[in-house]
Amino acid sequence: MPKSTTLPSAERGIRQRAVADARRALVLDAARAAFFELGLERASVREIARRAGYTPGAIYSYFASKEEMYGALLGESLERLNQAVAAARPAAARRGEPAEAATLRSAANAFFGFYRENPRDLDLGFYLFQGLQPRGLTPELNEQLNARLRAALAPAQRALAQLGLGERDALAEVTALFAHTVGLLLLSHTGRIRMFHQESQGLFDRYLDALVERALGRSKGAA
Repeated sequence: MPKSTTLPSAERGIRQRAVADARRALVLDAARAAFFELGLERASVREIARRAGYTPGAIYSYFASKEEMYGALLGESLERLNQAVAAARPAAARRGEPAEAATLRSAANAFFGFYRENPRDLDLGFYLFQGLQPRGLTPELNEQLNARLRAALAPAQRALAQLGLGERDALAEVTALFAHTVGLLLLSHTGRIRMFHQESQGLFDRYLDALVERALGRSKGAA
C-alpha cells in the first residue's frame, strides 16, 4: 500500500507559519526600503506592496497600516540594540575608579557604538521621520517601543545609581547621555561634524570621562 503524502496537522501548521513568517519578513524589507527612500509620509501601502510583489490587500493580512510596519521595524531595531548592550563586557576599571565606572563606560559605549555602526537604525528611530510623532501607533505599541529604548539605557542608569547618584540625578544624567549620543551621531552621520574638525567617538569619550567625574564627585559630596 503506498504511503500517504498527507502531512500531519502539526507539521503542516509549522510549515504554514514558516511561510507566513517569510512573507511577513519580505513585506518588512519592502517597507524598510520604501521608508528610507521616500519617508514615512510619502511611502504608501500600495508602494510597499508593489516592492514586495503583493497586492495591497495581501499586505493587510500581515499589517493593519504602514505605521504598524514602522512599529515592527523599530521594534526589531530596538531588540538588536538591547542585545548589543546586554552583550557588552566592561574592561578593567581605570586606576582610582570603582568597577561601576567601567560598567557605565561599557554600557554607554555599547549604546553609542550600535548606532554609530548602524546609522540606518538611527534614521529609523529619529531624524528621517522628523522625530515621528506617534501618529497611527497605538498607545500600547508606542509605550512598548519606548520601554525597549529605556531598557537599553537602564544598565547605564543603574551604574550611575551604583556610583552613588540618587534616582532623580541618575535619570537626569542618563537622559543627558542619550541626548548627547543622538546629537553627536546626527552630526557624524550627516557629515556636519567635519566643519568642527572633530570625530564623534573622541567627543563621546570626553563626555563619558566628564560624566564619570561628575558622578564620582557627587557621590563623594554626598558622603
